[in-house]
Amino acid sequence: MKLGKKSVSRRGFIKAAGAAIALPNIITSKALGAADGTPPASERVTLAIVGAGGQGTGVLSRFRGDKRVQFVAACDVKFKELDKFKNDKSVKIYTDYREICARDDIDFVLCGTPDHWHAQVTIDAMKSGKDIFCEKPLSLTIDEGRKMSDTARKYGRVFSCGSQRVIGDYGKSAAAANSGVYGEVLAAHADPGGPPRHCFLGKAKTTPEQDGIDWDMWLGPAPWAPYHPYRCGRGYGLGGKGFRTWYDYSGGMMTDWGGHKFGGAMHGLKLDHTGPTAVVHPSKDNGYKHLTYEFANGKKLFHGGGQKFICEKGEAKAQGNLKVPPGLRWYEGGATDPYKDVINCVYSRKRPFRDVEYAHRVATICHLGNIAYMLDRDLKWDPDKEVFIGDDEANRLISRPRREPWQI
Repeated sequence: MKLGKKSVSRRGFIKAAGAAIALPNIITSKALGAADGTPPASERVTLAIVGAGGQGTGVLSRFRGDKRVQFVAACDVKFKELDKFKNDKSVKIYTDYREICARDDIDFVLCGTPDHWHAQVTIDAMKSGKDIFCEKPLSLTIDEGRKMSDTARKYGRVFSCGSQRVIGDYGKSAAAANSGVYGEVLAAHADPGGPPRHCFLGKAKTTPEQDGIDWDMWLGPAPWAPYHPYRCGRGYGLGGKGFRTWYDYSGGMMTDWGGHKFGGAMHGLKLDHTGPTAVVHPSKDNGYKHLTYEFANGKKLFHGGGQKFICEKGEAKAQGNLKVPPGLRWYEGGATDPYKDVINCVYSRKRPFRDVEYAHRVATICHLGNIAYMLDRDLKWDPDKEVFIGDDEANRLISRPRREPWQI
């Protein structure tokens, strides 16, 4: 493309535009490279991954399948995770993500770290001019999510949070609920699982050096704790053998699957731009079977009871042929998954389907539920100011102290 008399590459234009708060939607991709549709190098999106474990590399494979993307760098503090890239001469390997942030030839960062690192990595990357795809759940706290969204807006970055199941698993139900066939959508149910718990693991039989991990770096902003492989393990669920079990590193299955299931419910309710006004804890004396989120417009969201939408005329049933009703957000530019959706948006500078603000609102639902369970009572929430109303105890749980030097 031409800007005055000077030719400017796609990468140069995006970085220059990223310095402004408002971005014009005028960038288009021109596949002028190979006959198979691969754009020339100057027109490709250069990608780095931070957090190259199983889920991270699974998502990476989806991006590497897009001819518009060129994978150039990988970072992990578990050294064995980097072995898979050691024979690829085009990929530079790092153990400190800040070296990736310092590279001005990287456009896009895929964050696949454990939850407690998401905010630090993505905020630092956005400040250095990178667009973002961050695995769900977006954040460890409500405060982190707000700062991630605000940073994306301030620096004009494209930021998508990973949750292929919002449309992939629940899109047909959301479309059916909003089709008008069942009348007004009244409520939704979602059942992602439960909260995390505090970790009291004893001394490990092995050392970080023996297990090939930079333990201090893995902890990052989390409180210092002695090394144990179950603290940082991949063990899925709340069984005690993986980081998702523990409060210091994750919001448990409530946030992990909440990104999918609450995300699908909030999308279908058309409420993922805001938040509830109350969280009602189920108890013996109030008649509520499930933790219930109440919204200003009268709609409700229940934690439990399966995954479904309740409408005026009963439960909405997903149709065989998907027809997206007007007004229901969907992927950008004809994309069929969140990976092509976000790359389309890197070129167009539009906001992706799982834009950081929507992801933040969904993550907030998850965090509010965890706080209600922790305090074992009802909560009143201001979705505009994002504070609890008249509740100092709950407000202290909106954020957490961060270990130095990791501040956002």
